[in-house]
Amino acid sequence: MTKQNYFLGLLSASLLGGTIAIGGYIFFSPNKHLITFANDGNFRLSNYNYDTNKVIVPTGLNFIAAADLVRPAVVHIKTYYEAEAQNNNPHGQQIDPLFRDFFGDQFQNPQQGPKEASGSGVILSADGFIVTNNHVIDKADKIEIILDDKRKFTAKKIGVDPSTDLALLKIEESNLPFVNFGLSDNLRVGEWVLAVGNPFNLTSTVTAGIVSAKARNINILSRENNQYAIESFIQTDAAVNPGNSGGALVNLKGELVGINTAIASNTGSYAGYSFAVPTALVKKIVEDLMKYGEVQRGLLGISIQDITAELAEKKGIKNIKGVFVAGLTENSSAKDAGLKEGDIILKINEANVNTCSELQEQVARHRPGDKLKVTYLRDSKESIATITLKNKLGNSSIVKISENEIYESLGASFTELTSSEMTKLKIQSGVRVQKLSKGKLQNAGMREGFIITHVDKTSVTKPSELAYLLKSKKGGTLIEGVYIDGRKEYYGIGM
Repeated sequence: MTKQNYFLGLLSASLLGGTIAIGGYIFFSPNKHLITFANDGNFRLSNYNYDTNKVIVPTGLNFIAAADLVRPAVVHIKTYYEAEAQNNNPHGQQIDPLFRDFFGDQFQNPQQGPKEASGSGVILSADGFIVTNNHVIDKADKIEIILDDKRKFTAKKIGVDPSTDLALLKIEESNLPFVNFGLSDNLRVGEWVLAVGNPFNLTSTVTAGIVSAKARNINILSRENNQYAIESFIQTDAAVNPGNSGGALVNLKGELVGINTAIASNTGSYAGYSFAVPTALVKKIVEDLMKYGEVQRGLLGISIQDITAELAEKKGIKNIKGVFVAGLTENSSAKDAGLKEGDIILKINEANVNTCSELQEQVARHRPGDKLKVTYLRDSKESIATITLKNKLGNSSIVKISENEIYESLGASFTELTSSEMTKLKIQSGVRVQKLSKGKLQNAGMREGFIITHVDKTSVTKPSELAYLLKSKKGGTLIEGVYIDGRKEYYGIGM
């Protein structure tokens, strides 16, 4: 037998065996039409029956445990505004056609009376500390917290940080459910996460997605002329919508890894991507607001740029990695440590930094006086500098607001203004002098009810800001403001 005849015989036997097998299956099968085709050309599977009780879902894809842990600790925040305030609604002005913060329910028509909006918040402790976004509660006349079990509380504002769009609230209650902080640094692109919040007033809504990117900068906070704005968002594709703002982003362990803050959308509703402040930053901001009354921000004192292919070609940079030092301020901590314009920062401590947002996040985790190990490249040579961070006043001290000391020297007590009061007076900021006694303000001729809007041309919106500004002053200080009748006045005091 030739080889050709052998292979022909083998092929014939194979074809015959296959034909018999297929024919037997079709003839004896009780479900003779496994696949059917629809008239429109699409096909579907039919007669495909199975016992769902035998289906095993892998543990890593089960969101039930995480959802059960987190939902009781995510609150519904309702904010209330007087009708007059809506004509100058700051939230409406912040809406951007592409990247926008999603401030709860849209405001109603300004002609329809008092307005309300809604968002979300996360309980951080059993005694009632709650974190949310600053834009959720900014300039609200009243802040109401609704728990998952329907109980309602009026919240007190502890502190805010517009630079990260975070705010800390407090309600008077005990034994509350709360969420534990997770390590946002350990998140990996592709990892499952859950978003928990109150979209469109649909309370306790849970959605799932993956981490799409990390250290994302969408230039939403810096647009408000905030020179200290920090954007290093976790990007996810978990579905979020208006009302999710301030809610929880958690991993499958039910640990808080981010605070949902913004969405990318042409319409204002979910279009595929959302952004959350990582908890590595949230935790530090919250601790500062609790302990000091304001955020202690350590500064390198440099201006920076991402290294692009164009910049690398222009500056003769061989490897496109790190962050380019475009300039340094006088007496800055970076300049004191020997950094120069043109240096390329590769690491902050042990963390690699390849974008401005990554560098800003790493520095923002530290306070004035903290020492950072900065690895940088100069003339193709790698070096390490130890930099002691400074505060915005140019020294390395922690600035804890000693409000009582300042108030005693002024001889006054103060209250915040509501958004409606500011609207009526046509002012953007202000702190009311509630009571006056012997002190610097009374000696200057000021009367009770005066509203301080500026200190040496710097605006003030709350008593703690006023105390902070005055504490740093020496010598003559100009205080500007208005009385309730709209009359402007200026007073000079010595500090």
